[in-house]
Amino acid sequence: MRIKRTCFTHMVARFMWNVKPEASMPKIVLVKDDFHQSVTHAVNSLMTGNIIAVPTDTIYGVAGLAQDTKAVEKIYTLKKRNESKPIAICVNAIDDIYRWCKVTVSDELLKDLLPGPVTLIFERQESLNPDFNPDTHLVGIRIPDDEFIGQVAGNCGSPLALTSANITNSQSSLAIQEFQELWPSLDAVFDGGVLGNTHESRLGSTVIDLSKPGTFNIIRNGCSYRKTVDLLTLKYNLKEEEKGRR
Repeated sequence: MRIKRTCFTHMVARFMWNVKPEASMPKIVLVKDDFHQSVTHAVNSLMTGNIIAVPTDTIYGVAGLAQDTKAVEKIYTLKKRNESKPIAICVNAIDDIYRWCKVTVSDELLKDLLPGPVTLIFERQESLNPDFNPDTHLVGIRIPDDEFIGQVAGNCGSPLALTSANITNSQSSLAIQEFQELWPSLDAVFDGGVLGNTHESRLGSTVIDLSKPGTFNIIRNGCSYRKTVDLLTLKYNLKEEEKGRR
């Protein structure tokens, strides 16, 4: 028995009406397939106000332009992060640190630590977006030892807001599959492969407050704690602050 075309059309229409559209998904970009094109894609996405997922030298991160208030708001919403909790910035070169931070240590010390798995905290310069971490006069800054994120930051010409690719207080991510619940809110996910396979790999960067001359304060031990403390104390004679004195 043949079904009339009009009847069939009505059946299809009713079926399509009841199908819920799938959430838009980001483009998954394999960085190793075309490194330079991946950098260009990431920069273009960031410059148009999007947020993206990127590999670093520690764990996967979510990035947006720190000077773009709306992009920063997207990051907080994505991570369900308390707005009073600061986010670090990421740059490409030592010289960039002076543009955004009031540096209290020598250039030699900076070069011993960076690029590397550390986040350094200094007082912020007035040039940094006043809506970025507005409740603190300090800012954490990173130069990851990763060519991809380095070139992306360098080509954007302004700092990236960079934080871990996970919901706040959940496990950090060493592979893109580990933060799939975030994908629908990202413009693109840049796949740099599996970044590690140990507990230490998930600790993220070591966070050090260097905002007071002659001293340091470890805010988070991270994956480079012992090496960093030894460098600061033995080579540069900095004194670790007593807990509770800040």
